[in-house]
Amino acid sequence: MARHNSGGRGRYNRNQGSKYLRRNERIRAREVRVIGPDGKNYGIMAPRDAVKIAKEAGLDLIEVSPSARPPVCRILDYGKFLYEESKKKKDSKPVSSKLKEVKFRTSIDPHDFETKLRRAEEFLYHGNKVKVTLSFRGRENQHKDLGFERVKQAIEMLKQVATPDADPKLVGRNVTLILSPLPANKRKLVFNRQEELESRDPDDEQPDDSDEE
Repeated sequence: MARHNSGGRGRYNRNQGSKYLRRNERIRAREVRVIGPDGKNYGIMAPRDAVKIAKEAGLDLIEVSPSARPPVCRILDYGKFLYEESKKKKDSKPVSSKLKEVKFRTSIDPHDFETKLRRAEEFLYHGNKVKVTLSFRGRENQHKDLGFERVKQAIEMLKQVATPDADPKLVGRNVTLILSPLPANKRKLVFNRQEELESRDPDDEQPDDSDEE
């Protein structure tokens, strides 16, 4: 006698997700509780009768709660149901925050400074932390207060999308600061347009290795 595969191939596993839900003629229960596309409870009936109702509406009968007694089925568009379930899973996945970096100097040109802020804003808008690094060179080391003022200026100009984790600090010849993004529903763009950022992935950007400005 042939033995079945121990992995249970072909058998329904309700833990495998909506992709493996039984539908229409594949539903094996003798009776099912049927919920219509509008949420109306059709009561308990034989699957073949429920399938007939679903097909008359141009929809599918999907067994959404196989462990219930009797199993619960819904009349839905199966393709649309799979799409919405996939979207829910995608939206529920935690967004991994990455640490990006922008670099500049005290004497940076105003236009270049705005470019740095635009890049930082983009990173923060996408939920990433940003490390701000201001480097001192030559005579700039004699005016570290100006460097701190420049970093505080960046904090002020990015306050619509971020908040500092701590005060700026001097590390060697650099002033550093970590900015964390505000909650998504509180972020407001100043240097970028939302429609442009939605179509662009900040991970495609080259790292900011320039501090020569």
